[in-house]
Amino acid sequence: MTTTDRPPLPPFTRETAERKVRAAEDAWNTRDPRRVSLAYSQDSVWRNRDVFLTGRAAIVEFLTAKWAREREYALRKDLWAFDGNRIAVRFQYESRDTEGQWWRSYGNELWEFDGHGLMTRREASINDVRIEERDRRIHGPRPAQ
Repeated sequence: MTTTDRPPLPPFTRETAERKVRAAEDAWNTRDPRRVSLAYSQDSVWRNRDVFLTGRAAIVEFLTAKWAREREYALRKDLWAFDGNRIAVRFQYESRDTEGQWWRSYGNELWEFDGHGLMTRREASINDVRIEERDRRIHGPRPAQ
């Protein structure tokens, strides 16, 4: 293993795919764009809704703007499927916008990894639903088990 490895490494088993998904959830819940970006290859390619970007610097810029808009962001990811170096996840997250309106966002992501466990491709399809604060289901990071 080199210093650039991000275990678990492909090919994934159910156990290692679930660990990869939980590690991603935990990182995204920090809302730290630089920390999150380290899970992606230097030339990682993203599609996030209608935004296309490439590279860690673009990922940091994107996530910085995202979390400036999506306040109190809290995420849950669940493994959907895996094969070799690919993982598919379902997710939902809640956040409030700058006017205080709460949203629940649902989506699917397709991930592809290199041999070092860095994500080289992320494709995210996301839909948003306006919710009332009383209808929130996700309150911060997932509790430790």
